[in-house]
Amino acid sequence: MIASLIRASIDNRALVLLGALLLALWGLYVLYRTPVDALPDLSDVQVIIRSPYPGKAPKLVEDQVTYPLTRAMMTAPGARAVRGFSSYGDSFVYVVFDDDVDLYWARSRVLENLSQAQAELPEGVVPALGPDATGVGWVYEYALVDRTGQRDLSELRSIQDWLLRFELSAVRNVAEVASVGGAVRQYQIVVEPTRLWQYGLTLADVAMALEKANQEAGGSVVEQAEAEYMVRATGYLSSLDDFRKIFLKAADGDVPVFLGDVAEIRLGPEMRRGIAELDGEGEVAGGIVLARSGQNALEVIKDVKAKLEELKPSLPPGVEIVPVYDRSQLIERAIDYLSDKLIEEFIAVALVCALFLAHARSSLVAIFTLPLGLLISFVVMYYQGVSANIMSLGGLAIAIGTMVDAAIVMVENAHKKLEKRRKEKPDEPIGEAERWRLVAESSVEVGPAIFVSLMIITLSFIPVFSLQGQEGRLFSPLAFTKTYAMAGGAFLSVTLIPVLIGLLIRGRIPDESRNPANRFLVAIYKPLLGIVLKSPLVTLTVAALLVASAVYPISRIGGEFLPRIDEGDLLYMPSTLPGLSVAAAGTLLSATDKLIKSIPEVDTVFGKAGRAETATDPAPIEMLETTIRLKPISQWRKGLTMDDLVEELDRTVRLPGLANLWVPPIRNRIDMISTGVKSPIGLKVSGHDLASLDQVAQEIQELAKAVPGVVSALAERPTGGRYLEVNVNREAAARYGLSVAEAQLYVSLAVGGEMVGETVEGLARYPINI
Repeated sequence: MIASLIRASIDNRALVLLGALLLALWGLYVLYRTPVDALPDLSDVQVIIRSPYPGKAPKLVEDQVTYPLTRAMMTAPGARAVRGFSSYGDSFVYVVFDDDVDLYWARSRVLENLSQAQAELPEGVVPALGPDATGVGWVYEYALVDRTGQRDLSELRSIQDWLLRFELSAVRNVAEVASVGGAVRQYQIVVEPTRLWQYGLTLADVAMALEKANQEAGGSVVEQAEAEYMVRATGYLSSLDDFRKIFLKAADGDVPVFLGDVAEIRLGPEMRRGIAELDGEGEVAGGIVLARSGQNALEVIKDVKAKLEELKPSLPPGVEIVPVYDRSQLIERAIDYLSDKLIEEFIAVALVCALFLAHARSSLVAIFTLPLGLLISFVVMYYQGVSANIMSLGGLAIAIGTMVDAAIVMVENAHKKLEKRRKEKPDEPIGEAERWRLVAESSVEVGPAIFVSLMIITLSFIPVFSLQGQEGRLFSPLAFTKTYAMAGGAFLSVTLIPVLIGLLIRGRIPDESRNPANRFLVAIYKPLLGIVLKSPLVTLTVAALLVASAVYPISRIGGEFLPRIDEGDLLYMPSTLPGLSVAAAGTLLSATDKLIKSIPEVDTVFGKAGRAETATDPAPIEMLETTIRLKPISQWRKGLTMDDLVEELDRTVRLPGLANLWVPPIRNRIDMISTGVKSPIGLKVSGHDLASLDQVAQEIQELAKAVPGVVSALAERPTGGRYLEVNVNREAAARYGLSVAEAQLYVSLAVGGEMVGETVEGLARYPINI
């Protein structure tokens, strides 16, 4: 069958060349549309449910929100694991599905279960699905800075929330734009209890009055002077004076009592669970762009940058957008590096062919078929959804060496056939028909064997496809692309290569025995071959000893899940003790950022404490996460390496209570997604008693510090939360005519306040707090 295919290709060589041309154009079209990223996304198929419950302690969030949702999600079809996390004011539930489940099908199943669980949740808790992105989808980050100092953090946050976030969210394949840092403007109503009592009012009366005073209504249509007027009754609150004039009741003598009579109304910041800081110079507002899962990260970043350039004229004077993380630089470096290596391989193949075949046109056979084989693999990659990254392009680099073998063997055999014909009839030139016949004979002689050998090598990667979970997601792109390239090479070896041989191998064919390179290598190889064949036992013994000698070195070689990759940026994630206040976290963040910025190789330092406004970032306030953007290596001090730089940073940033950790950003997010641990090595201790867990964890911490090579070790404290508990005395409350719910309402309003609505000011919405 293979021989018939070779002969048919030669007989219909015009169609074969046309098909190769169309295949090349198709491959080039797909090549420019293939998603590009630095590393394959190793995230599980997961759906995140975020349920805000403002002002509520973690234990309350766990009992009333996280537990009911976790229980409801366990029945979702295809769900492999359900994990719930409760923090102050927020619940996060992660539903992890099997690898073969489609992400959007999983999201629809979660929505179905969510509708059933809604009835069990407290009033006012509205769960929402996180973006169709993962933690690895954080592709671009920026800070919003006012160089003039005329705008406070609330104004910067308003620009981010109601201008930049809206516009960037509309960019194609952007899943979410998360705001971080700054301060959300809030209308705060500070009630005077004495005045409230004097007028016989309660907090519930104030809340109800606010609700009635902050709304609009529509009437019908009025015709007047042959024109139609639509009736609208305005009533949204938009200024502090509007709040002060809210009517509460009529006092004695029908004197109206307004909100301004019983409360102080002011603008202030909403309670913050996230802080952003830039270069140790002070707090800023910022944004994080999340790319949709499976999309072209490089194109998303380019579109986001273009959109930001369009928006810059819309910013107030003095306000700047400072990029603090840009993955496109890493992607472009990685793709350029691998592309250069592929070109180097092409050149090496051409030189080897030219050296040993001593015929320039013969080397063109391999040079023409190699790119076409790679384009075939890109076509299949594109329609399968495999992105171009370090692993997938690495598979192509591995395949090149084997793909060229087919062309070389077939060209050499054609050389021998043509050379033999000239020796037999030196005075008779080879006609066109006879030359094509000889090419067909030479190709049929070795073509089937080459095709089978390439298919065997192709199938050798089948065990890699059996890998599951993150191992499969990491290595399958490499296995897929190598398999596609090898399969494409096998197909071309019995179709296009015989045609190219007939077209390109013309003129005088050099004698193999006259090639100096061939004669030199044969002179070395032939005696050695004779020696090993005469002493097979000695040869096998030496081979066995060589294999045995590798056992000890292999046992001493370390192992890692991911190769060490210099991403060009660093992430500083120190561990702190729980219970850190927002003010202390801000001070600590500013101090560490200033120290990091003092290193000459550092370009920008963007520090984050706590979480951004996204379901993909459930960080507590004590979690510091500083993105360090480094200058190009050409601007570094002479002889300085990344390891040296990390050591210098670690010596510079030494503060009490911090355990330093320096990791590349993508690597860190992959580690946290896979294990939930932010450091390369972590230990998890399970049990039922929190006090015992805390004790064992601290003992492990002391032992870990003594292990050679450990820079720092810190045990997380499961019992570190601090609480001020208010226990309602039911009998005493009853004597004052208060129920437990009414007493708890006063606690909620007195400490931190309660959200009772929001103002509508054009596109902007600002919360109202009593």
